Amino acid sequence: MSRIGKVPVSVPTDVEVTVKGTEVLVKGPKGELIKGFSSLANVEVLDNQVVVSPADSSRAARAIYGTTRSIISNMVEGVVKPFSKNLLIEGVGFRATVKGKIIDLELGYSHPVEHPIPEGVTVTVTDNVKILVEGPDKQKVGQTAAEIKKYYPVEPYKGKGVRILGEFVRRKEGKKSA
Repeated sequence: MSRIGKVPVSVPTDVEVTVKGTEVLVKGPKGELIKGFSSLANVEVLDNQVVVSPADSSRAARAIYGTTRSIISNMVEGVVKPFSKNLLIEGVGFRATVKGKIIDLELGYSHPVEHPIPEGVTVTVTDNVKILVEGPDKQKVGQTAAEIKKYYPVEPYKGKGVRILGEFVRRKEGKKSA
């Protein structure tokens, strides 16, 4: 049994959770999220709490209900206070701009890199090198930040590239001349 899955998710007063079959709808002041879950986990709303339990005693049901509870907890948290990731671009001439629903990255290539911004995620750029990705869906925010970082990951010698703030990058020593 999952220790996380046993704990009910408390729902704040300004958030509304609705369960229809295997779909869970969470509405809050900062957005609305809908997600479908496996039928191996039972989801119920009781007294401003969401209770998740395994549908049967199979190994798969016991494995999935803790994950289901965590995702629902993140949905409730995201519609109250959106999740965010801060990225930093380091390198001479490296910069980013937002053009409508596209983030335009200049990362030292012969062409600009244009990345589409998914629905429900907002991207803001300050000082041409600081990127803030935020939204109510934790998975979409993290995936968007990872895709932006993937265009030019930080290289270990000079430290150039796109990094997520707070991430440690091991630096290497260059070649020594004899």
